[in-house]
Amino acid sequence: MDRSSFDRLFDMSDRTVLVTGGTRGIGLALAEGFLLAGARVVVSSRKADACAEAAGFLRGLGGEAVGIPAHAGEVDSLAALVDGAVAEFGGLDVVVNNAANALAQPLGEMTVEAWAKSNDVNVRGPVFLAQAALPHLQQSANAAVLNVVSVGAFNFAPSLSIYAAGKAAMMSFTRSMAAEWAGHGIRVNAIAPGPVDTDMMRKNPQQAIDHMVGGTLMKRLASPDEMVGAALLLCSDAGSYMTGTVVIVDGGGTPR
Repeated sequence: MDRSSFDRLFDMSDRTVLVTGGTRGIGLALAEGFLLAGARVVVSSRKADACAEAAGFLRGLGGEAVGIPAHAGEVDSLAALVDGAVAEFGGLDVVVNNAANALAQPLGEMTVEAWAKSNDVNVRGPVFLAQAALPHLQQSANAAVLNVVSVGAFNFAPSLSIYAAGKAAMMSFTRSMAAEWAGHGIRVNAIAPGPVDTDMMRKNPQQAIDHMVGGTLMKRLASPDEMVGAALLLCSDAGSYMTGTVVIVDGGGTPR
């Protein structure tokens, strides 16, 4: 490898990256990382004002960014999101499925409505977004899909079984997408964050947060920024021989 090839490993220049749930938390941190690596970035969430604010923040870092509101649980909205991203930047190279619904109900008290709401955002949305993006990813020389799952997919998940099962389903879809789309030159991987200091995390009771932190070897919450390195690895040329895998980013808390 020469210096020029080495310097391009994590370079996302001339690539367009779409990040759902990209206006706060892990999603915004990933969007910021991709932009600083040279990518054009499209951030999306349900709220138009949050999209505009996040895109403005990203442009303030010196890159190209737009915000397009879309509901991750509504399939028609996802098709329009892809169309909007392509209309803005002329193509699409990377899709980051980060938007999530953390709705939790104990087994025995689950409702059909909660099940549907959770799965629409956590499973159906990511799959149909990737499917809507497929024709554009097929035209990219640097195509990648990154699914943000959770260590909950590996662990016992009392009271969080709907969420954890959805993330486990996305691990399965990650592998199937990787197998089906490898012939198109599209790599598909996932990251599985452990406990991260986000708005979603802070909605938990302190006792629950302490329990999650205590289950890690590093005994602390992660910063959202600590997810950026793994995401860049999997979506850039640095991970060119990686597909169908899940990188666990959890402070050493998941049994292996």
